[in-house]
Amino acid sequence: MANIGFIGLGIMGAPMAGHLINDGHTLFTNTVGPTPSALVEAGARVCLNGAEVAAQADIIFIMVPDTPQVDEVLFGKDGVASALSAGKIVVDMSSISPVATKDFARRINALGCEYLDAPVSGGEVGAKAASLTIMVGGSEAAFAKVKPLFDKMGKNITLVGGNGDGQITKVANQIIVALTIEAVGEALLLAAKAGADPARVREALMGGFANSRILEVHGERMVKRTFAPGFRIDLHRKDLNLALTTGRQLGVALPNTATAQELFNTCAAHEGGSWDHSAMVRALEIMSNFEIGQKQA
Repeated sequence: MANIGFIGLGIMGAPMAGHLINDGHTLFTNTVGPTPSALVEAGARVCLNGAEVAAQADIIFIMVPDTPQVDEVLFGKDGVASALSAGKIVVDMSSISPVATKDFARRINALGCEYLDAPVSGGEVGAKAASLTIMVGGSEAAFAKVKPLFDKMGKNITLVGGNGDGQITKVANQIIVALTIEAVGEALLLAAKAGADPARVREALMGGFANSRILEVHGERMVKRTFAPGFRIDLHRKDLNLALTTGRQLGVALPNTATAQELFNTCAAHEGGSWDHSAMVRALEIMSNFEIGQKQA
């Protein structure tokens, strides 16, 4: 059993940390606000700051919202980097800038430690079920040491390449998801406005080449108007901002990603930042003055 650190115990981090402590590891934690009582009752050792976590743990996991928070956790006052000793491993499972990740990795490596970027896909449901997809960037040696712990949190775990490659894979994932949501929304809205039953159109499409998990899950949400969040629009906006920023830094054109971001921005402007990202269709409906499921006059 290992001494494990976990910083960031939100809706994703808390269940992920729970799987590790349930596997018998000693868990040192730090988070904004109170540590979840279930983790404390299971034996988690609450630390005052990242430095205390890093001093106690051999492998330190981070799961926070965005790039500035990772920077602060690592290099801020009483941050992780201030208490690292050679041979430890830092694993950032947040979804952040691939460019910043490479810089963070260089700075941690300079302290004689390994760094893995390991963002996830699967949302709160996947975190609770330990079925996350985990996309990893870093050395093969560090990956091999951490893989048994990844196995407790996810099912599809891939070492993509070096530092930053895990994060760019997550960015690519979020581009594909957003653009597919947009395509499903356009298709079902067009069908509904033409007078077809969108539920039956979706059912028919699921038997053909257009089938996808997004048509299956998010298409159903569009038809049934169930936009309670599984993954909030504001979080997907953050991920597409990473994509567009990275694209500008690398000189890569991402025109359809920019369009998807503007549709999310429209939803946010209509107080929809906390809607599920399948509600991107609401932006299309606003522009078309017609809702899926609406009957023709």
